[in-house]
Amino acid sequence: MGISILVVDDEKEIADLVELYLRNENYSVDKFYSPSEAMHSIDNNKYDLALLDVMMPEMDGFTLCKKIREKYNFPVIMLTAKVEELDKITGLTLGADDYITKPFSPLEMVARVKAQLRRFTRYNEGAQQSNDILEVSGLVMNRTTHHCTLNETPLMLTPIEFSILWLLCENRGQVINSEKLFQEVWGEKYFAGSNNTVMVHIRHLREKMKEPPGNPRFIKTVWGVGYKIEK
Repeated sequence: MGISILVVDDEKEIADLVELYLRNENYSVDKFYSPSEAMHSIDNNKYDLALLDVMMPEMDGFTLCKKIREKYNFPVIMLTAKVEELDKITGLTLGADDYITKPFSPLEMVARVKAQLRRFTRYNEGAQQSNDILEVSGLVMNRTTHHCTLNETPLMLTPIEFSILWLLCENRGQVINSEKLFQEVWGEKYFAGSNNTVMVHIRHLREKMKEPPGNPRFIKTVWGVGYKIEK
């Protein structure tokens, strides 16, 4: 089955350009200029990834991303004309996996799409191995199905969140610094601002796991070093 991608941008020229380059990679593309029409399509079709513009008059991309995350865990990439760090953090906090600042290179956009699809596929492919299941103090993660539960309650994790939690559980008892987390999970070179990206995702994970503020049970912060999950 082919890869199906959702593109939502009220700027027709940009949406058409994104569609063109993605179709050149043999992806199936559903393109919408209206967030409400896109939401209707999301509920009636299966998508492997979404590209969402941030600034749209009817509903901004942050809101659309939040609605998507209420039901779905496929990767979401934000397209934003804003460059402020706060806007990027807002998108990541609401469940976005990556962001691209306009104006952008179409080739860079395609590369980022491929990177997210590789990551998502890696944690959903049916590799039948015994080490595809991790159990830590009531937390159960299945890398084959991308299913995660905490005390038998399902956790709706994005691919990035799942990757971070898996890495920490796989190395439980060890401190993983932000640089290694970023390089392992994102597969990119660590740069200024990467630490904020990691912090946002850690915070989002703790919220989903209903960790008490200031005294998390699972993901511990080792100040000045990194993060760990106790054995």
